[in-house]
Amino acid sequence: MTALRLANLALLILYPVAWFAPLMRAGVLPIFGLSDISVLTGLQSLWGSDVVLALVVTVFALFAPYLKTIGLALVQFHLLDARALGVLNVLGKLAMADVFLIALYVTLAKGIGYATLEVAWGLYLFTGCILASLVLSILTERRLKAA
Repeated sequence: MTALRLANLALLILYPVAWFAPLMRAGVLPIFGLSDISVLTGLQSLWGSDVVLALVVTVFALFAPYLKTIGLALVQFHLLDARALGVLNVLGKLAMADVFLIALYVTLAKGIGYATLEVAWGLYLFTGCILASLVLSILTERRLKAA
């Protein structure tokens, strides 16, 4: 259980790194240079243009994964009842929906052909954090049932 706890606590550091890391580089034409887009810069743009979508993305990208990680840590340290794992799993699925939305936007933008879009390392880090969180919850649940 110690390894699961450490891995989960590491996510508390990795998520903020993933939020600031470049998800993609975008530009009109590659000769004009590409600008980095992170979760936070994307949210800043959304707040100026579409508040409802910005709120949804904020919940999916920031609050859901971080609250799930904190909740899982509380369960792992026996400060929260294991019955909360069901709610935590829903939060993990909401966070995975954000990764799906980003992938959909990348696919659509590449299909348009007028813009250049390159996936950056932050997208892989963010996706890895979400997937690691899902795996950690499954392993924690199995460990608690076995105990």
